Amino acid sequence: MSNRNLTAAKRAKNDEFYTLYPDIEAEMNAYLAADPDVFRGRTVLCPCDDPEWSNFTRYFTANFRRLGLRRLVCTSYAKSAGSRQLTLFEEESPVYDPARHATHGKLFAMSDGDAEDVTLQGYLEGDGDFRSTEVTRLRDEADIIVTNPPFSLFREFLAWVMDGGKRFSILGGKNAVTYKEVFPLLKNGAMWIGYRSMNDDMYFIIPDDYKQYLLENKKEGSAYKIIDGKMYGRPSSVCWFTNLDHTRRHEPLMLDTMAGNLRYNRKLRKTLIDKYGQTTDTLHYPKYDNYDAIEVPYTDAIPSDYEGVMGVPISFLDKYDPDQFEIVSFRKGDDGRDLVFTTERERERVQPYFRVLVRRLFRG
Repeated sequence: MSNRNLTAAKRAKNDEFYTLYPDIEAEMNAYLAADPDVFRGRTVLCPCDDPEWSNFTRYFTANFRRLGLRRLVCTSYAKSAGSRQLTLFEEESPVYDPARHATHGKLFAMSDGDAEDVTLQGYLEGDGDFRSTEVTRLRDEADIIVTNPPFSLFREFLAWVMDGGKRFSILGGKNAVTYKEVFPLLKNGAMWIGYRSMNDDMYFIIPDDYKQYLLENKKEGSAYKIIDGKMYGRPSSVCWFTNLDHTRRHEPLMLDTMAGNLRYNRKLRKTLIDKYGQTTDTLHYPKYDNYDAIEVPYTDAIPSDYEGVMGVPISFLDKYDPDQFEIVSFRKGDDGRDLVFTTERERERVQPYFRVLVRRLFRG
């Protein structure tokens, strides 16, 4: 492989991970559990997916009748690793055009009443970039968008989806929740974390270009495994973002009282003593210096009886029930700076990492 190709593979490593079928199925099943008709009569668009390698296309094709879909539309990007390879799926199609294979995106579709498989409908005028006019037009005609977009373009892709006012389920890096373009959507209930936990490991199929790069540069390790010649990667932080409802979103956290946590929560007690310099006789939730809220270092240490604002870890969003909590703000104090509090040990100041400010909802 040339240095040029190695560089391209390295640059594309986060954009070319292919989602496994069981992970897609498990997430879609969670939406179906909340609403069995969530896909019925709908058009689903997968705007980053070729049926030759995309398990999103395979899932919706295999379950087209069961879900009651009206139409499935998939497009591929000509410059992606998967689309560069000529496949029998394309070559045996009556609309196959060798002159357009390498430069034009492809359009696949399946409609109610059609054959039992998605088919190549033809080639797009452009390369299949989701931001193009023609793919945007397909977005506007769809009801639900489901895919694994390029992580490097997550902000743009999410904005593109939101601009279309569509329902969606997409994968993205967990750290995307900290983006200024993303957190307000979580705060305002325009979207939420999907059914699968943010902390669950997910493996993805790695394309041959990047597999070769990893092997030649001795990058294989605990985050990768090879099974039957295929390399599977485990990115450190990936989760689903969606505005499709699921049952876990309405499962309230089981919480102890403030006094109970300070007395029995071993992890909380250890942090307060070892990290924050408190003693067993003076254990308390620290208060921020620049915001009227208490610091809660662990989600399972949220007190059930505290009525004020609390700063909780960002992983809380994974368990956020909008009927139990209100999201107030993110990370910043009244002075516009990061949240900070002063500990008992040598009066040192601690800046907690990425806190979400929330308030418990007490309803009769």
